[in-house]
Amino acid sequence: MIIDSNATDHQLIKKNILIVDDHPFIIEGYKNAITRYNPKQYEFLIMQAHDCKSGYDLIQDEKTPDFDVAFLDISMPAYEEKDIFSGEDLAKLILNKMPNCKVILLTMYTELLKIKTIIRTIKPNGLVIKNDLTFDELLYAFDKVMKNDKYYSQSVQKILDQSTHNSIEIDEFDKQILFHLSKGTIIENMPQYIPISLNAIQKRKVSLKELLKVKGSDEELVKEAKSKGLF
Repeated sequence: MIIDSNATDHQLIKKNILIVDDHPFIIEGYKNAITRYNPKQYEFLIMQAHDCKSGYDLIQDEKTPDFDVAFLDISMPAYEEKDIFSGEDLAKLILNKMPNCKVILLTMYTELLKIKTIIRTIKPNGLVIKNDLTFDELLYAFDKVMKNDKYYSQSVQKILDQSTHNSIEIDEFDKQILFHLSKGTIIENMPQYIPISLNAIQKRKVSLKELLKVKGSDEELVKEAKSKGLF
């Protein structure tokens, strides 16, 4: 965990910011943009983490203040022991513990299904495709969210304008099954990690194959699910 503050003037409005991303240079870019936002009005206390585990530990730490804004990368190393598999799971954790926190999610996903699922399940204040991200774009997104507006980057808007026909949606249990399949976990062992019965897991796997039109192996199911950004 690293803490950074950009001012000492006690007349400034203090805001607590969280950044979780597994790329240090991206974190530095976020920090550079945030600290340049209205420096005569705001003081930002920036806390950072680099994966799901360090993000979880920071959020759960009793000494951690409530965050005003959280920047979360969606794809990061998982924290399986706590069922935190992505930035989406961290977002749910934050919103449960700090309901007034504004969440900005950043992703490389460009699948319509994935984008719609993120918006439906998380309802983020901001959603940005990383390929859209420039210094000015980040400042603009931060400004919109600070002013209680929602911000979806240009690519997100284009994706949402696409046809919604044949849209596929899966729940958290399905995502966990796919995740454990991708890690090589055998079906018989999955009830140790997923709180549903072996029979339910087997039925869900069959349904996933039907849904994704996969007739082959579990490896093919995982590959197809990943290509659609389902987990």
